[in-house]
Amino acid sequence: MSLALYGHPFSSYTQKVLIALYETDTPFDFHCLEPDQTENMAEWLRRWPLQRFPLLVDDGRTVVESSIIIEHLQLAHPGPVRLLPEDPAAALDVRFMDRFFDYHVMDAMQVAVDAALNRAPVSKDRGLEIAAEKLERAYGWLEGALAGRTWAAGEDFTMADCAAAPSLFYADWTHPIPETCPTLRAYRARLLARPSMVRCVDGGRPFRHYFPLGAPDRD
Repeated sequence: MSLALYGHPFSSYTQKVLIALYETDTPFDFHCLEPDQTENMAEWLRRWPLQRFPLLVDDGRTVVESSIIIEHLQLAHPGPVRLLPEDPAAALDVRFMDRFFDYHVMDAMQVAVDAALNRAPVSKDRGLEIAAEKLERAYGWLEGALAGRTWAAGEDFTMADCAAAPSLFYADWTHPIPETCPTLRAYRARLLARPSMVRCVDGGRPFRHYFPLGAPDRD
């Protein structure tokens, strides 16, 4: 087996795949995409000129998009932990929650980040306002959806939690989860205590100065 993951330790979607690899104890080589890593950058761009990461190379095959990578890993390199249930209906629930965290939490947070980086046609303040509005709605829905659950889709840690961990990590930096959402706050705390996420947080710690809104002195 020859697995190579191209990404950045501070990237939420890279962390999503790293969590899956750590949870399943799957061996891989990590290729950091920092500007001074010219060979890694060149190979990544050669394989995926759309310039998005992470990217997985599995014995020469290129696999992109974090959810697809995780599903590929389960099919091609099944480990001791299943991140997608065998039951199709249960798997659909996991996929829905995975998409929710990517689209309604991470994408909402990204509005504020893009505005702060001048990558959006709105001011930084307006970007924060839009992100806060979107995140408030997402937080409110999650508070009800997670009631009685240990993890995103039930009692088992799944791909949905791989998505939730970095999503809620950075979203809470952008617009803190309010005290009126104790279930969601407790879920985020459980995610951050998970050894796989601890490894991701520690791996990204040297790059916190990259966060354009200013990383808080916590987590």
